[in-house]
Amino acid sequence: MAGYDLAVRGGQVATGFGTTRCDIGVKDGRIVAIAERITDAARAIEADGLLVLPGGVDSHCHIEEPQPGGGANEETFATASAAAFAGGTTSVVCFIPQWKGHGVWERYVDYRARAARGMLDHSFHQIISDPTDAVMEQEVPRVVAEGVRSLKVFLTYEPLHLDDAQYLRVLTKARELGCLVTVHCENYAAINWRTAELLKHGMAAPKYHAWARPPVVEREATHRAIALAELVDQPIQVFHVSCAEAAEEIARAQARGVKVWGETCPQYVTLTAADIDRPGFEGAKFMCSPAPRTREEHARIWEMIRRGTLDVISSDHCAFSYEGDRGKRQNGADAVFRDIPNGIPGFAARLPIIFSEGVSKGRISLDDFVRLTSTNPARLMGLAPRKGMIAVGADADLALWDPAKKVTLTNALMQHAVDYTPYEGMEVTGWPVATIRRGEVVMRDGKVQAEPGTGRFLPRGPYDLIRPRGITPDGFDPAPPPAVR
Repeated sequence: MAGYDLAVRGGQVATGFGTTRCDIGVKDGRIVAIAERITDAARAIEADGLLVLPGGVDSHCHIEEPQPGGGANEETFATASAAAFAGGTTSVVCFIPQWKGHGVWERYVDYRARAARGMLDHSFHQIISDPTDAVMEQEVPRVVAEGVRSLKVFLTYEPLHLDDAQYLRVLTKARELGCLVTVHCENYAAINWRTAELLKHGMAAPKYHAWARPPVVEREATHRAIALAELVDQPIQVFHVSCAEAAEEIARAQARGVKVWGETCPQYVTLTAADIDRPGFEGAKFMCSPAPRTREEHARIWEMIRRGTLDVISSDHCAFSYEGDRGKRQNGADAVFRDIPNGIPGFAARLPIIFSEGVSKGRISLDDFVRLTSTNPARLMGLAPRKGMIAVGADADLALWDPAKKVTLTNALMQHAVDYTPYEGMEVTGWPVATIRRGEVVMRDGKVQAEPGTGRFLPRGPYDLIRPRGITPDGFDPAPPPAVR
């Protein structure tokens, strides 16, 4: 009887801390051996000439989120799984919605069932848009006990945004329960004011989406989000940082020892505001928030990545088709920018774009790439050491990568549910030729081989990385968390 279920042989294994030519032995879905040569396996995959990377961990993506009026967004867990596997990603953290006037437990139960129909291993952030007494004191603790270890808040968007008092309530409850808080940082009132002024002057085309939310509104909200988190000693992650102004606020806080982490996305090193200014309605394809900036800003974001200020790169996959009654045109092809759905697809494109723009072009090392796209998000989300790394005991989640393969991105390659990719026609160098989830080949040469319903929920318990520091202004702490009582 074979000692291993699977051997991956002869590849250059990249751990994020160096690269070694070796074999990987897999048993019962876990990595159980890393050795010079493994021969005693029931199956073998020859990886000569390929990089063997940890399966990607995408810690910020929107999948099949139910809508208050019924239905859900277009990307289902089945189509999201195909898109993720096509791009080398094996695990995700996505979002349970909350609607104003509603609780969270019912949505959690529904979302668990939806996710179970997919093929991705998955965990959740719980969105908090209405922090009532019942939600925060009864339902949120129940959801956390189920293994949801992060709460998501928006400082902009109607009807999701929280004011400062509501945000503080979420921060203090997260601290009590041992959760991370993830934050969308843009100034709600400033965006509304600027939007009204732009529309008053007849400036309604998609391009003005970027004008309505310039870097200053992201910088201000990032500063405020960090300051309030520091006030109550609650660790936070700032999502989708688009500009150096916001990243510098994070860097200053990190220098003070504050537990704040920064994330960015492929769109903020590839797309620009000029894309939103394409003729007619075409610019709607590139609308997301924060908005893409300038080519000069790309270089500044790469520098913040190299400095470690931004240490996670996610997709923020939030897919709307260009056509159709659920897509970008749902309010008409002449809709003002305020009424065009925000968000772009990016599941399959994330790893190839960051490898190509980062590693292939010499902006970051291969080790950096592994940490930014797999190891760091797994650690920050409490999924390590099971996910995000190649190590004995970890799940056998692997991406076999051809670093020299040149591919022109097309919507068909993305395998998502929507009818376009904002990266259409972009050439990348480096591409996943096979994706392995828990020892099973789930994608080979672009063809998905996994079965629906095979993804697993990843509950997260308490972990030290997001433990509060125990430092508050003047030492005043009205409600210290259980860990420091």
